[in-house]
Amino acid sequence: MKTCALHVSLALGLALLGATPVALAQVTAPGFVSKPLVAGPISGVADKEVAVLQVAIEPGASSPRHTHPGDCLGTVVEGEVELIVEGQAPRRFTAGQAWHNPVGPAHQFRNVGTTPARLINTLIVEKGKPRTVIVPAQ
Repeated sequence: MKTCALHVSLALGLALLGATPVALAQVTAPGFVSKPLVAGPISGVADKEVAVLQVAIEPGASSPRHTHPGDCLGTVVEGEVELIVEGQAPRRFTAGQAWHNPVGPAHQFRNVGTTPARLINTLIVEKGKPRTVIVPAQ
């Protein structure tokens, strides 16, 4: 719950500081939608920005394999997902659990449960670069 509260606090703080809702295209795949909620600068860090994303994954569906130009922190709000990170064993997360993916390896999420999964991801990325880069399957 602390991580979820952190994400909510971060989103509210960005809104209060004048960050604007993101009007960028959503990342989608069959049964997967990632929708930007809010994004803004990081005080005192000119080359970085933060973005909060709402993710929905239907049972059996997965995100595209992708990378970010920075760190990704997230939590499961509902459901059960498997996080598959290149070079690592898959990890499972359920509601209330959280992860941190540092910049670098390609990764993807897969809903391994029987109900829709909802996630909140926070990206701390390089300003001016695409926040998500789709990586073709190997």
